[in-house]
Amino acid sequence: MTRELRAGGGLSGTVRVPGDKSISHRALLFGAIAEGGTTIEGLLPAEDPISTAACLRAMGVTISPIRAGQTVRVEGVGLDGLQEPQDVLDCGNSGTTMRLMLGLLAARKGRHFVLSGDASLRRRPMNRVGQPLAMMGAKIKGRSNGDFAPLAVSGQKLRGGVIGTPVASAQVKSALLLAALTADGATTVIEPAHSRDHSERMLRAFGADLEVGGEMGRHIRVSPGQKLYGQNIVVPGDISSAAFWLVAGVLVPGAELVVENVGLNPTRTGILEVLQQMEARIEVLNRHEVAGEPVGDLRVRQGPLKPFSINGDIIPRLVDEVPILAVAACFCDGESKITDASELRVKETDRLAVMTRQLTAMGADIDEHADGLTIRGGRTLRGTDLDSETDHRVAMSLAVAALLAEGNSRLTGSEAAAVSYPNFWDDLERLHR
Repeated sequence: MTRELRAGGGLSGTVRVPGDKSISHRALLFGAIAEGGTTIEGLLPAEDPISTAACLRAMGVTISPIRAGQTVRVEGVGLDGLQEPQDVLDCGNSGTTMRLMLGLLAARKGRHFVLSGDASLRRRPMNRVGQPLAMMGAKIKGRSNGDFAPLAVSGQKLRGGVIGTPVASAQVKSALLLAALTADGATTVIEPAHSRDHSERMLRAFGADLEVGGEMGRHIRVSPGQKLYGQNIVVPGDISSAAFWLVAGVLVPGAELVVENVGLNPTRTGILEVLQQMEARIEVLNRHEVAGEPVGDLRVRQGPLKPFSINGDIIPRLVDEVPILAVAACFCDGESKITDASELRVKETDRLAVMTRQLTAMGADIDEHADGLTIRGGRTLRGTDLDSETDHRVAMSLAVAALLAEGNSRLTGSEAAAVSYPNFWDDLERLHR
């Protein structure tokens, strides 16, 4: 679908972004392997969590329909109650679904599963999960020595141990924690840097015997043998979706926005730290806690931005926000640098390459490096023909860039936004004056 994007105008009002995608996936998965029912309020009714729910239903889990504004109920089957499916498990475009399923299914002794997805997902690397799972005894086969789907999983009784992850990735860590729940001994997962910790928080809430230690919480130990029990989960708004409004709010002349009910988990708030570094005018209001997750409202107003430099340990805490930060950098007075972000090359698209391509087409001064970007701000962007290249975060980032361009733009592939934010275009139309 090609969408006309109008440049200029103001931006004001209040918006509530969809439920956090990471928490939505985990609430479905953990509810499925718990004893009893789990209710989920605010679950993201988008394509990726729907893929997770579809895979679980194919293995005998009863999950109520996923619709906007409705509570979802999951009838848990227990840690070993998943049935062997009659067909391939279709993960759609969701890397989270596939990677977490690998950890869950590798431990289902005596059962066999095949995981696949769309063309984009079949190009995304899976050995980052498969190799550490193999150290626990998992048997996973796929194209290119198991790196690409379709993936065949032969369930085994896995063994515990100490496992270092190859990258700081919440998906990799979570897959190992799921596998560890039924291993034959304790498992300690050690990350090179601390990634988002939704799995640790939620698994403990469900009753898992899980301890977090080490520097910056990088060592997570799971002792098997504990049953999980159904919970009532309230999913906060996704800060990765809020990021588009935060950046738009500080850039659009005269803008003032309030983004309500945003998750403020400290492993996810790197975007706020960078915006503070840029001296953005952002306030946190109404701080409170819901189901173990810190939440608040964010008020943002337009103002000048300083350039930024990000690298190292902060990258895992804002990896999904790099595309919109690249847009923000185009409007800073000076040079911004993003390094240590090679993980962006194995997302839904190669986001470093795609953002370079699309912003350059608008007239941005941007250099692409192996692990990041250098962006020299201050050049006027011009409206032009743009392409999301099927990536939801690229689509929404380019929408913000188009607001600030000289002349209107046309965006091909605008429907990609539905992967994480089904109502994005409706919200933009309502807020854009």
